[in-house]
Amino acid sequence: MEQTAKKTNNLRGQDICALILATALEQFSNKGYFNTSVQDIRRAADVSIGSIYHHFKGKEAIAKSLYDSLIEEMTCRIEGILLEYDSTHDRGRAVVSYLFDLAENSSEVMQYILYAKHQEFMPGEKPICSSRPFELLLHMIKQGIKHGELRDIDPVVATASMFGSTIRLIHLRLDGALQKPLPSLLDETWQCAWKAVGNE
Repeated sequence: MEQTAKKTNNLRGQDICALILATALEQFSNKGYFNTSVQDIRRAADVSIGSIYHHFKGKEAIAKSLYDSLIEEMTCRIEGILLEYDSTHDRGRAVVSYLFDLAENSSEVMQYILYAKHQEFMPGEKPICSSRPFELLLHMIKQGIKHGELRDIDPVVATASMFGSTIRLIHLRLDGALQKPLPSLLDETWQCAWKAVGNE
């Protein structure tokens, strides 16, 4: 009986924590980190201020936990792509497809990852371009160059050439300057990216 009560309380705690993070993501993405207060998150989540401070020390801790969870999720997805596909071509195309789908279907996630100036409120954090997902992409590019699938150019230049247009199109879509759904542009985007770096 006591164990069941503990499990229930733990699940409730996890649910509240997830609710706080989901609400913070919405608030940070729509209003920006500095324009969002803990009280804003509390009101939007409809939880007590005590519940928030039970799970997090403050707004910066919420932002850090949110960032870490999103980066971890992105890392897992990209690691899965690298395991599922063998060639750099197929891996790269799958990554572009994943990023387009994420921007289209979870725009708040992409807004927070791309637009928030994380180092302003998480000074010890690496820049997003040095985070684990981007390290995985750079490693993929280096392997592609090593195996002759990609032209023998600077790996950082190759990574920017392969994924730079993808990120730019995502920015345009999030800003409302691009009306077409991103997945509809996958084939054209990938053809251009591959021509820039593919060793063909």
